[in-house]
Amino acid sequence: MSAVYILWLRELKRYVRSRAQIVASLGQPMLYLIALGFGLGPVFQKAGQGNYVQFVAPGIIAMTVLFSAVFSGVGLLWDRQFGFLKETLVAPVPRIQIMLGRTLGAATVACIQGMLVAVVCLIAGFRPVDWRAVPVAIGFMVLIACLFAALGTAIGSVLQNIQGFQLIMNFLVMPIFFLSGALYPLSNLPGLLSLVTMLDPLAYGVDGLRTTLIGVSHFGLAMDMAVLMTSLILLLFIGSRLFDRIQA
Repeated sequence: MSAVYILWLRELKRYVRSRAQIVASLGQPMLYLIALGFGLGPVFQKAGQGNYVQFVAPGIIAMTVLFSAVFSGVGLLWDRQFGFLKETLVAPVPRIQIMLGRTLGAATVACIQGMLVAVVCLIAGFRPVDWRAVPVAIGFMVLIACLFAALGTAIGSVLQNIQGFQLIMNFLVMPIFFLSGALYPLSNLPGLLSLVTMLDPLAYGVDGLRTTLIGVSHFGLAMDMAVLMTSLILLLFIGSRLFDRIQA
């Protein structure tokens, strides 16, 4: 049986068995959706921007996928600490298969959590403008999940302890989220901030979800897809090189 499939299945089983993780994955998105979606809704509507829950829901879904995928790096650190990673690395299979299996497993878990949050958004009142575009939106979720799962694997391959991962969260992952336009429109931003958001790959994922789900676009669907695909290929290459250098 392929090592990619085995590691993918292992990540999926570990998630399914962890009921606490499933429940916890809904906590932060629900907080953002309720506190911001309904709290800032009247302000957003008075500004002439429409229903804020409709606007922020794709961003909340993207946020869930982002955090879940990147946290796969923490799983790599735990496996290193308890010796499972060493047992995996000495197996007679190419390391690229191990890296791909872990990445795809983390991406699958992130997509499942994104789907759960999408259901919560529907309960909160969010409605896609065209249900036929939902499969395309799921495709964007998969791209976001694979992209940031590869980033999490790359980060986990370099770090030696979990304390260092907290530094990465504060100075890399959180800025990626807040600069993506998940919580606010990207139009009419100051010049420097607008330039920084254009360098954020999650901004294109959020824009792709908004375009397909509510018909609001900033970069354009073709640009969103191109940037996400290019970033995914680049991070898979970098992640595989870094993972290959881990000492067994």
